[in-house]
Parts: sequence; structure tokens; C-alpha cells
Amino acid sequence: MRCALRTTSASRLRGFVTDFSLKKQIVKWAKEKADAVRFAGVDRFAGAPANHHPSLICEKAQTVIVLGRAIPRGAFRSPEYCLYVSQRSYHTQYSRLDELALDLANIIESEGYIAVPVPSYAPVVYCAEEPWGILSLKHAAVLAGMGSLARNQLFYHLQYGSRLRLSAVVTNAKLPEDPILEDKCPETCNACLAACPTGAFDSGSFDKAACLRYTIRHAIYPLALCDEKGRKNIETIFNTAGYNAWIKCYECQKVCPRNDSKTAQDLPIRR
Repeated sequence: MRCALRTTSASRLRGFVTDFSLKKQIVKWAKEKADAVRFAGVDRFAGAPANHHPSLICEKAQTVIVLGRAIPRGAFRSPEYCLYVSQRSYHTQYSRLDELALDLANIIESEGYIAVPVPSYAPVVYCAEEPWGILSLKHAAVLAGMGSLARNQLFYHLQYGSRLRLSAVVTNAKLPEDPILEDKCPETCNACLAACPTGAFDSGSFDKAACLRYTIRHAIYPLALCDEKGRKNIETIFNTAGYNAWIKCYECQKVCPRNDSKTAQDLPIRR
């Protein structure tokens, strides 16, 4: 049975015929493992930065599949330990999402296609002293119709707000894509901007470097980055010793009304 299935998939692959049955199989698999899953064709990534396009991740890429898992709403509400429980919840989900992406890539390849898991957090690539993922997962989630970017430039899901952590799989299987959502922050809401302790929005646009300098903490950084040699190797330092960094600030997320939803506005996995 496995051999017959792989032969059929291989013939579909040659013509890049849309594989509806494989998407259905993936959605069914994800229902028990993820809080959200969406699909985007690579044509939607025409505006991706150089060296961060899905086609550079997977040979003959056709589809990006985005997976999401949420951290509890209570993590941002903890009176004394918000930073502690949120940081640990984030990194626990990152590990689970990496495992899910790896499992999904193997499932897709069992059907005769090629698939590559995209890391949920690290390793990263440094561009102009900013850490970038090999693929921007928050932009991929927007392009897949999972949610939208808020004023604080974080990804927001209709049900889970900014509490959704992400991973992805890029594949040369051509799968039906989901519609992009038209979802924006209320015009009159500036809660996140007002709460920011770094002034990252003072210029009228988001200063990512200012946010990161204030937010990301790790014991190794003051030692490893104290000279020019260390700064030149920041990518290696982050991807090895600095991976499990401390996150100092969640102020913009704590005040956001979109993180306080108690009822589902959107099904966790929408068809």
C-alpha cells in the first residue's frame, strides 16, 4: 500500500497538481497536536527579504504550512511571576513545535514529496545586528491566513492573541492555500505603544533593535559580546550558548485587549 501511494504522489509531483487529499490528511493530523494550522502558496512570498524566501529552504517549494501552539492566558496575568512562567512556556512550546514540524515533514515525504521543517526559534541568521529566522514565521502566518500583525509588530491570532508560538514546514507539494484574513487593531487603540518602556515606537515606526536590547537577556552576552571579536560571532553565540535567553519584557502584550479573549472568535483549526 505504501509503495502504491508513493508512486501516485510522485506522478502528481511532476505536474505540481494541487493535492487536496494530502491537505485533508495534514489538517486531520494537526487537529490533535496543534492549536492552529494554515497553508500558503509560495507565490504569496514575493516580497520576502533576500535569502529568506521559501524557495531557498526547500527545493522547488510550492507550499508553506504554518503550525501554532498557544501558551496559557494566565501566564501574562501572573501577579509576581509573569516573566518566569511566560519564558518557560515559550521555550517549552518552541521545542514541541520543532518536533511537530519534523514529524509533519516526514509524513509529507512518506507521500513522495520533499519537505523541510522551519525552526520555531533558533538557529537564527543575523542581518544588520538583528536576529532573523530563516523564514519570518509571523509573516508566513499572516500570508497563510492564520492572523495579522498588530501595532507592536507581533503576530496576533483571533482566538489566542499574541500567545501563539509558531513553526512551519516548506514543501514542494502543491496544497490548497487558505484565504488571508482582513483583521486589524482597532483604530483608537494604542495600548501597546503607550506601555512600551523602551520608546521603540517614538519615531512613528517600530525600532526592533531598541526592543531587543531591552528585552533579551542572557548571562553569556556581557562576557561574549564585550569586544569586537565577540560581536562578530554573535550569530554563533546566540545559536549555541545563548539559545535559551531570558525575556525581560511583556508589557505590550500584557495590556493588549486582544490577549484577554475568554471565548473563541475563531476555531483553533479552521478549514
